[in-house]
Amino acid sequence: MKALNPVVVSGREVLPLVEGGKGVAVTNGECSGAWAAAGGVGTFSGVNADSYDENGDVIPQIYHAKTRRERHEELIAYAIRGGITQAQICHETAAGEGRIHVNILWEMGGAQRVVEGILEGAKGLIHGVTCGAGMPYKIAEIAANYGVYYYPIVSSARAFRALWKRSYSKFAELMGGVVYEDPWLAGGHNGLTNSEDPRQPEAPYPRVLALRQEMRSYGLDQTPIIMAGGVWYLREWEDWIDNPELGPIVFQFGSRGLLTEEIPIPDAWKRRLLTLGEGDILLNRFSPTGFWSSAVHNDFLRELEQRNARQIAYTSEATDDHPAELGIGPRNRLVYLSDNDRKRAEEWIAAGNSMALRTPSQTLIFVSPERAAEIRKDQVDCMGCLSHCLFSNWAATEEGTTGKKSDPRSFCIQKTLQDVIHTDNTEHNLMFAGHGAYRFASDPFYSNGFIPTARQLVERLMTGD
Repeated sequence: MKALNPVVVSGREVLPLVEGGKGVAVTNGECSGAWAAAGGVGTFSGVNADSYDENGDVIPQIYHAKTRRERHEELIAYAIRGGITQAQICHETAAGEGRIHVNILWEMGGAQRVVEGILEGAKGLIHGVTCGAGMPYKIAEIAANYGVYYYPIVSSARAFRALWKRSYSKFAELMGGVVYEDPWLAGGHNGLTNSEDPRQPEAPYPRVLALRQEMRSYGLDQTPIIMAGGVWYLREWEDWIDNPELGPIVFQFGSRGLLTEEIPIPDAWKRRLLTLGEGDILLNRFSPTGFWSSAVHNDFLRELEQRNARQIAYTSEATDDHPAELGIGPRNRLVYLSDNDRKRAEEWIAAGNSMALRTPSQTLIFVSPERAAEIRKDQVDCMGCLSHCLFSNWAATEEGTTGKKSDPRSFCIQKTLQDVIHTDNTEHNLMFAGHGAYRFASDPFYSNGFIPTARQLVERLMTGD
């Protein structure tokens, strides 16, 4: 394999290896600092990161306020405190080596206030900000205000063009790189658009080449592109290394970075990763963000699939197509179904899914009374973790709502992500992973359940394996 030469990232030459940033405490200061200490780029989460009490125990993010607006303020305070804490740990662990970046989800609730709060409270400790999930026009200006580099996450040349023309052209000197996140291969939320077929993945090389050509038109010939999604063995990407057509390429490891000694995910999650088979990652659109995302196809996602399958259209008045009556809700209010859908509804009700919940799409879904109670409680308990939420209808606006009916076909993402990182309940929570995660089971590096340190993983990556 070709030698991996150092690349300038955030003002310093480092190994062209980036730890993929994740949300809600998954990449913390310890694991990201260890990655930086090994000579690469560590990326800790700025999305509701953990903070600790005087005994070193995680402070549970419990919300006491009565209103969503007030709980939203509690969430922002938690996020800023946790981000500063993890930046400090990351800085200490890195011991001056590598580079340290913070990852921000632009669609998170209060994203601008959170990233500004972290950068203010951790001045001099953070070298770059990685930001995606949405169109983060503002991130360039924020980074410039604090003298750090910024790294937008995009999935196409078209998305980068829009960001550049609206904002980034004014702050070109601090653009440290551009993260290309493959819509079909990356884990977590990804950038599939309505014009792209989730069932027809496109090869990354032409898309990354188009991105580089777009960047060259703005004079960004030497600005690194960080390839994210589907990267496992670097020997499989040898044609990308020192490729004059692509220019400087850095490689990001998201799924593979999930399995180190330092990363704080529970042992149950780590063990599950070692058993995944090909096809065990599901590309789905259940997220309350409205984005496509990729996660382990476990009971959590299967329940959402089943919930959405028990769905029928209704009308408020009888029509030729919807003549059949059905009483729903505590007041047994009548809605009207097709004759065939009425039969399906009766079958679902007989099977225990007796609660019909309205969706914003003029449809009903049928769930058990226990599931209905859980859905309603989660919607009521919303703390505004997103800028807008399909599930709860929260929006970070003056009105505090999207103006649409809350959608029971989705879920509370804050609740499940906090639970999956802090408990061993991996089967009934959302467990993000990229589509290459099945390779843990066949990679000899992980034989007999071996889990490397971050340094051991970086050293292994440098060999091509």
